Amino acid sequence: MEFTKGHGTGNDFVIIPDPDGQLDLSPQRVAALCDRRRGIGGDGVLRVVRAAEHPDGAGQAGDAEWFMDYRNADGSVAEMCGNGARVFVRYLLTTGLAAPTDGLLPVATRAGVVRARVDGPTIAVELRRPRPYDSAVATLGGLTLPGTAVDVGNPHLVCALPAGLELATLDLTRAPGFDPTVFPAGVNVEFTSAGDPVDDGVDAHVRMRVYERGSAETLSCGTGACAVAAVALRDAGRDTGTVAVDVPGGQLTVTVTPTSSWLAGPADLVATGTLHP
Repeated sequence: MEFTKGHGTGNDFVIIPDPDGQLDLSPQRVAALCDRRRGIGGDGVLRVVRAAEHPDGAGQAGDAEWFMDYRNADGSVAEMCGNGARVFVRYLLTTGLAAPTDGLLPVATRAGVVRARVDGPTIAVELRRPRPYDSAVATLGGLTLPGTAVDVGNPHLVCALPAGLELATLDLTRAPGFDPTVFPAGVNVEFTSAGDPVDDGVDAHVRMRVYERGSAETLSCGTGACAVAAVALRDAGRDTGTVAVDVPGGQLTVTVTPTSSWLAGPADLVATGTLHP
């Protein structure tokens, strides 16, 4: 079994080519691949399979040739991964499996078809418009932090830290608590604070850390950045705009439009190899 390792702002993935959907990717095998000491190591696995050859992608085969079969590091299936989609596109381009048409490249996912736009080292993917829909709280180390539930094709809880509480002081070695009646399928929890004043062309600047369901704390989360951007714009009295989101692994830029959101940042492939059975 061949593999490639890639990352987007430190959110790293094991990429497995399986065009005809023949491989057995059990949860145990995915978890073994993502093990950072006994496996390759990653926040998740991206299986590259033709949409027509995967039951979750067959209905989108007319719109996109390739389906991103994404699994969290614990082997669980996820609806969407924004950074994963950007790395997935980098893999398709680098290996020659696909090329943009009219500047865009479509990819099928469990959250629907996303379109990618490539500008050198930067890859932007168009995701659904983030939808804040409810209030909720996260608990962490004795803290109870109010937040906003956001749907980005997968569930998020965005919690702005109160004055005097720094992002760096949060202990994210354990999963934050949340209300399972609000998030029955689990949730990605983002903790945010305001960034420094921003340059022209950017409407807000936010710093964030994230605990991803099925993967623990990661250096970056693309859909999480979109959720954070939507909340930052809402709190500024805006429906649309561009937000710079600083994550531990770098910086992402999110542009929220009336109908969608564009997630932009670097996406890199760092290694290829062969897996031992």
